[in-house]
Amino acid sequence: MLAVAETVNQRMTVGAEQAGQRLDQLLAQSWPDFSRSRLAAWIRSGEIRLNGRTVKPRHAVQAGDEVHLCAELLARSDSPEPEAIALDIIHEDPALIIVNKPPGLVVHPGSGNPDGTLVNALLHHDPSLANLPRAGLVHRLDKDTSGCLVIARTPGSHRRLVAAMKKREIHRRYLAVIWGEPIAGGRVDAPIGRHPVDRRRQVVRPDGRPAVTHYRVERRLSGATVLEVTLETGRTHQIRVHMAHLRHPIVGDPVYGRSAAPSGLTPAQREAWLAFPRQALHALRLELAHPDSGRTVVATAPVPDDLAALISALDPDHAPDSS
Repeated sequence: MLAVAETVNQRMTVGAEQAGQRLDQLLAQSWPDFSRSRLAAWIRSGEIRLNGRTVKPRHAVQAGDEVHLCAELLARSDSPEPEAIALDIIHEDPALIIVNKPPGLVVHPGSGNPDGTLVNALLHHDPSLANLPRAGLVHRLDKDTSGCLVIARTPGSHRRLVAAMKKREIHRRYLAVIWGEPIAGGRVDAPIGRHPVDRRRQVVRPDGRPAVTHYRVERRLSGATVLEVTLETGRTHQIRVHMAHLRHPIVGDPVYGRSAAPSGLTPAQREAWLAFPRQALHALRLELAHPDSGRTVVATAPVPDDLAALISALDPDHAPDSS
């Protein structure tokens, strides 16, 4: 793949109120579209010059100094290839994209999935995303989890959205179908870390990273429950691990779920359970402050057909004929 280049050419004059600041600190405040580490690298390489000469990032500026940035943003030559994969776009503007990711679609190329991913689709939709880390991805969903996913389109929006995610300012609401019938909703505050033997799994462990999940009972089913789940943190497999920790694993979860359906299901309900191909987890709603305007952006992804059919099959009031 050929590298995609974007030339950046910006100038500024240091004001009296800015005199005495370090150059890298001043530019991080003045040019927030770029990270401080990138700006420092450009200063060292001479792509940012002060009064026409190369200085160090810690150089103290003076009123009237002229700063000139002339650099190229290059996508790596080994970046994933664009692929014409259909996207279900919920919201799109110059700063960000929110998509409804279907179940079964891997988000990012990796071992065993070199192509055919959401990133390949995004690069076809907007080639300039090749200039951003992870093609602008702000967070991820597991392959078999469906729903809302936000992607930044500019360096500035990427930096601000990643910071908002770290500060827990991006609110995510999930729909999950779990085995069993918890009495009520609740809160799980249990640290999560990698399994000591199976490195593909996460487990609750005392030395893990803090993880907090809130859940509320949305609907009672036969032997199962529909939950509305919100996250305070965003650990790998967090909802799946926390639900299994409560002994109410997500229906269809091949890693953290049970190997057999609970007793009491009709033959038709058992068949629906056996036929469900993935964990019954859907990123239903996403709410965030727009990285440029600050206005509230709310995106909702409709419950996919396979999950809606499972809920219908397990509904005790509309159970399929058991004959």
